[in-house]
This record gives sequence, structure tokens and C-alpha cells, in this order.
Amino acid sequence: MEIALKPDWVGELRSCLQHGKVLTDLTSREVHGRDRWHHEHQPDAVVLPQTTEEVAAVMRFADRHNIPVTARGGGVGYVGGCVPVAGGIALSLFEMQAIKEVHAEDGIAVVEPGVITADLQAIAASKGLFYPPDPASLKECTLGGNVATNAGGPRCLKYGVTRHYVLGLEVVLADGRIVRAGSRCHKNKTGFDLVGLFVGSEGMLGVVTEITLRLLPLPPARAMLSSSFATFPEAAHAVQRILGSGFLPSALEISDQFTLQAARDHVGKEMIPDGNAHLLVEIDGQPDSVHSECRQLEVLLGELNSLTLETALTDDDCERIWEIRRAFSYSLRATGLTKLNEDIVVPRGRLVDLANFTAALQEETGFQIASFGHAGDGNIHVNLMVPPMDDAKHRQQVDRALDRLFQQVLAWGGVVSGEHGIGLAKKPWFNQALSETAIDVHHTMKKALDPKGILNPGKFLG
Repeated sequence: MEIALKPDWVGELRSCLQHGKVLTDLTSREVHGRDRWHHEHQPDAVVLPQTTEEVAAVMRFADRHNIPVTARGGGVGYVGGCVPVAGGIALSLFEMQAIKEVHAEDGIAVVEPGVITADLQAIAASKGLFYPPDPASLKECTLGGNVATNAGGPRCLKYGVTRHYVLGLEVVLADGRIVRAGSRCHKNKTGFDLVGLFVGSEGMLGVVTEITLRLLPLPPARAMLSSSFATFPEAAHAVQRILGSGFLPSALEISDQFTLQAARDHVGKEMIPDGNAHLLVEIDGQPDSVHSECRQLEVLLGELNSLTLETALTDDDCERIWEIRRAFSYSLRATGLTKLNEDIVVPRGRLVDLANFTAALQEETGFQIASFGHAGDGNIHVNLMVPPMDDAKHRQQVDRALDRLFQQVLAWGGVVSGEHGIGLAKKPWFNQALSETAIDVHHTMKKALDPKGILNPGKFLG
């Protein structure tokens, strides 16, 4: 995209803000030019607004001058979704961190987009309320970023993803107009589902400046079971048996041999159970029902030849077991290899097929592959562990491996992204993942809401 800028455009941009900041120093531009994917590109300026009105003023300025704007939150994504590949303005909503309201009677929270996910969860819990979506980066990621990618997490199996908790949005459009979609009511069928349109749109249709979220009653009890198996297929079979027996855990997480060994090497083998596959089961609800289900699951997992079985009935013990799962990403990065985290989803019955396929792909390519994730809904994080991506020939080999993975996932009726988004990383496969008509509908909506194409350009729509 060609950028037509006046020589004094930074000064004019600063005049749009009363309280926010415009930064042009190299460090700020570098920090706001990347996420956790390997690609980066510096913006020409970083804007940190404080209010919706300032965001609207920035968008009016950008619209007048045809300047690209890439909105971002915590910058902890894995697909390059907030990398400003066309330069222009990196619009960081990180400093808009007000929790405006937590209303127990209405069962809602009203927040600004820069609020950290874990912070809202903690405040809600202190009032006996529950915000279920729990991406692994919940202590770093923002709710605005969660909305942009329709983030998920382990509790998706029982409670659903971010989209299921967004009741209302305030959004600044590409031309600076402000639209309010949805409401604070838990049911609303008034016109088109504009909330659903913006959730998951990756910052390409508008900039979210306020979010109204649905909250649930906080479950008074929970328990966890940590179980290991000799093989991945045995653990995958246990997933089917648990769900087929009428249980609906709040989380059901699986991990493979490479992931477990990396964790043993990084955090110590005393923390990671023996075995070549691991299953983590969390249940929640009323104390009596949780304890009863826990006993039944212990019997079931014992019948399924688990190698180890540990049960936790207190919050502290549950969190200790969760540390096993939370150690995986950090442990894989500690191997010194570049971790390409692909959040594919397959029909749940294909878990063993996926394990067999990735084993064959590892043998074929020579790249180590670590798989772990949300077994209950088929959303498995397949991590290609590759040497540094600084060689063009090597990059081509990685792309071929990814192409093999995504083609197989699509052939099984799966999808290339369950919660991270498309961004830059999966852009080459977007046109294969959707029909020609579906892609045309995407372009129609993009052109209607952002006719100049200034919002997060260069991603999967262009």
C-alpha cells in the first residue's frame, strides 16, 4: 500500500490526542513491530490512546491520509496478526485497562480492551463470578486481543470460546465512526449479529474500544486428575471413553512424548509423570458432584491401564497440576529450536490419525514435532521444532512441511486455526481452507467496512 504522508504528519497525529502518546523512537517501533511469530516489521509511529474518542480521532486522521493502522494488545500472538507489515501506525490499546463495571446481578463485566485476561478473572472470582475463557497466555494477553482472535483455551470443551461471552462491543470503524453492537443482555436478537462479525476479525474490520462480557456463577468446587499412559493412542482412547461415559470435564488436555521429555529436561523430571503420553482432566461444579465424578474417573482411568494417576481436590493442588501443562510451551522454547505453534483442529475421532501422521511427517522431514492441547475438542497444538529461520532454503523446507500438515488436516474435515487466527503465518493456506464464495463474502464485508483497506493490511485478505 502506498502511504501518502505530509512531512509533518507525526505532529498532526499528536494533535489528535489529548492524553495518549505518539512514539517514534526505534525501541518503541521495534517492540510494536512483532509478536511471538518470527516475522517483524516496524511501524512508522506507535500510538497509545487513552480513550475511545482518541482512537476515533486517530482513525479519522488515518482515513484522511490513507495511512495503515494495525491495532494490537499484549503482542503475544503466534501468527504475526499484529505485525504492521505495511508500516504506518501501530495502534496499541494496551494502556486502555479500565474495568468499568462488574455487575453480579446482571452477570456482566464491562472492560476496556487492554485489560489482562487473568486480571478480570481474579476480580470476577472475588465477587463469586466466573469468566471461563483461559488462553495459555492469560497472564499476558489482553481481552481486546482475545476478541480479535476469538481466543480459546483448555476450558473451551465445557464452556466455549471468547465469542460465547461477548454480549456487546464498542468499535471504532476505519473512518472514525463509532458503532455499538449488542447490549448488556444475555439474549439479543435485534438485527444482524454485529458482535459475532467483529469477534475473530483480527483487527481488519474495526478497532474494539469497549467489551461487555457475560459472567457465570463461580463453581464452588473443582478437582483434577493427572494420568499418564505408555502411548499416545492409549491416551486418545481414554479421551473418547471419558466423554462416551457421560462426563463433560471443564478441561481435557493431552500431550505427547517429545513434549513431556522437553518438560522433564526444563523443569525437572520430578514434576512430570512417567510415560510417553499424558492426560489432564479437570472437573468443576458442586462439591458432592465433583467428588463423586472424581472417584468414578479414577476407576475409569485405572481400567484404561494408566501408568500413573494423581488426584487433586484443592485449588492449590489443582494449580500445581496445571503447572505441568503450563510448562510445555516454555519447555519447548528452552530446547533452543524455533517453535512453530500450529493450532490446528481435527474431528476428535482423528486424534490417533493425527499422531500417526505427525510421526510420519517427523520422519520424512527430520523436524522434531511436539503435540499437545485440547483433546476434548480436537484442537491440538502441533509444534514444528525447527532450527533458526534465517535461511531461505530452510524456510522452504518448513513451508513444505506445514503444507503437508495443513493439507492433511483439511482433508480430514479439520481447520487450520482453532484459536490463534490466520494472520501472516497461515495466510498461504487461507484460500485452500474456505470456498471461493466464502472468501468473496469476506472481501465484501472488508470492502464495506474498510473501503480503503487501511485496517491491518497485508494479512489473509490481501
